[in-house]
Amino acid sequence: MSRICELTGKGRLVGNNVSHAKNRTRRTFLPNLQKVTLMSETLEQSFKFRVSTQGLRSVEHVGGLDNWLTKTSDSKLSDNARKVKKEIAKKATAAA
Repeated sequence: MSRICELTGKGRLVGNNVSHAKNRTRRTFLPNLQKVTLMSETLEQSFKFRVSTQGLRSVEHVGGLDNWLTKTSDSKLSDNARKVKKEIAKKATAAA
């Protein structure tokens, strides 16, 4: 399982550890991923995602999972999130 946020696409970054003597060694910066259950209001169903803490704050700021998925491009989303996005779009077109 790769360390990538399923909703924002945030992944690992690469940088250097720098000692007091300015010696540089390579290191990775990993995102703070949490296993979260998010509720979809249109589908009235909950879904489990691996989301970064900043991504979770962004989802809450936008107004929930449904709004986040409709506004986010498919290239950032995981396969699981794309499936949920399609189901939400299908239900929205059926209701309209």
